[in-house]
Amino acid sequence: MKCIFCKIVKKELPCSKVYEDKDFLALMDIKPINKGHVLVIPKKHSELISEMNKTDISKMMVVAEKISSAIRKSRIRCRGINFFLADGRTAGQEVLHVHLHVIPRFLNDGFGFKFPDNYGDKPSKKELERLAEKIKRGLD
Repeated sequence: MKCIFCKIVKKELPCSKVYEDKDFLALMDIKPINKGHVLVIPKKHSELISEMNKTDISKMMVVAEKISSAIRKSRIRCRGINFFLADGRTAGQEVLHVHLHVIPRFLNDGFGFKFPDNYGDKPSKKELERLAEKIKRGLD
């Protein structure tokens, strides 16, 4: 098995553990965006969030909320929290095992999203409705 997170779950590799239960592990990111950056990972391997069952997706958010509350209570510099999950390589997922980043934020910390030049261009209502219909069909 080549998945680094699976190796961590199996204790084949070390980590700085923050939280663990029977389904999830939360650990310090070794390449943190800011101090206190934590990863929440399911113990069961899934590459994409769509491969996880709905109960585990919900549990992952509950664990992330526990971690974010703990960060806010700590003395770690934090004025806000980003929850970030990259779903697939094209979305920026580097480790192909679902993981949710819990990132402490503060003013002028240097982190942010780069939006494309056309970000402010508003699509027509007709275009939004067309896209909404395509997505709705995928809900069935």
